[in-house]
Amino acid sequence: MSLIKQIRHKFSSKDSKALLENFISLSALQLIGMVLPLITLPYVLRVLGFEKYGIIVFAASLIAYFQSLTDFSFRITAVRDVAVFKNSPQKLNLIYSKVIIIKGLFLGLSLMIITLIVFFTSSFYEYKEIYALSSLMLVGYALFPEWFFQGIEKMRYITYLNLGIKLFFTICIFVFIRQESDYWIYPLLQGAGFIGAGIIGQYLLVKKYGLKLIWLSNRMIKDTIKSNFPLFVNQFVPTLYNNTSTFLLGILGTKYLVGIYQAIMTAINLAISIIDVFSRVFFPYLNRKKGAFPKYEKLLLVISCLLSIGILISSKLIFWFLDVSYKDAFFILTILVVGILGYAMSNIYGLNYFLIKREDSLVMKNTLFSSLIGFVLAFPLIMYLGIIGAAINLSFVRLTMGGTLFYKYKSIKDKNL
Repeated sequence: MSLIKQIRHKFSSKDSKALLENFISLSALQLIGMVLPLITLPYVLRVLGFEKYGIIVFAASLIAYFQSLTDFSFRITAVRDVAVFKNSPQKLNLIYSKVIIIKGLFLGLSLMIITLIVFFTSSFYEYKEIYALSSLMLVGYALFPEWFFQGIEKMRYITYLNLGIKLFFTICIFVFIRQESDYWIYPLLQGAGFIGAGIIGQYLLVKKYGLKLIWLSNRMIKDTIKSNFPLFVNQFVPTLYNNTSTFLLGILGTKYLVGIYQAIMTAINLAISIIDVFSRVFFPYLNRKKGAFPKYEKLLLVISCLLSIGILISSKLIFWFLDVSYKDAFFILTILVVGILGYAMSNIYGLNYFLIKREDSLVMKNTLFSSLIGFVLAFPLIMYLGIIGAAINLSFVRLTMGGTLFYKYKSIKDKNL
């Protein structure tokens, strides 16, 4: 059989076609998400200046903390449930209603907390309009039904709508932002794009897929919040340890070192994004086809190793492109590359094995344990080793998180044998 015929045979089944389509959709989305900001950022910095842009970024960083609260782990639990019950209209209506009602409750709570922070903190209150406009992103994020499209494995809708947001935002920046005083338009455009995509997404759910909002008892809402809580912690805590290294490096080191660290992290984050694409594509599929896990395990381990080797081989090109001439740059890159394998293992055995097995509490405890270790070690490592300590801390946490999950998976597998 020729190579072309073999490839056609591999992707002839319905499941294979869905996986390929979803992979292409999410890969295109990741690529667009990286390219478009590179087009707009130089213009924005030139027109608005670093100070005004810094205000916008700081406001967005505050909102980002509440995205995890508003989502409340539905990007995993709702995807998992939709993947299993996608042929049951009654179950889908129930899942849809849980997501909308609980997200609405946490959205209201988030907006109230943000308002209190802004109005009772003078440094925040000075730019209250920016925080108000930035909060529109939170509303759009809560409305956008990414969880549903991922669950039914129709990720092209996610790509279309996100592409619409980014293109709208990119074009409007050049049209409406002309001088420094226009900096308030930036968060307004971001928020409008997110809300527009959220409304269109909700329209598709109601009109195309016939979903209906049904009344839920207080008991069901409380039980759903309780069952989602371990995964909420699991999703929220890593945002803390991921930021700790950079944050402390800025306090204990210099802003120059923070810039070098973030520049080197660009290559690492690209590899992480690719791993995330594969994890998200296979998550709903593995919920239906649990027997396919060994093939997925091998695939992602091979991909993570190839990405790691590729980054190290291309280090000179990366440093040239990023204009990095720091003396320990390759050593720092090597340390961070080691963490890619740990991140891949946490996705393989945490997200796509134990969570599919409904071992949410196990994954939560592992995330808490690893994150607390990273939080405690960050200060002494960065205090004495600076930027190298920051790299060691991040990779150590990722290896601890992924390695512990692999050990637990291996123990269960050996016990069954």
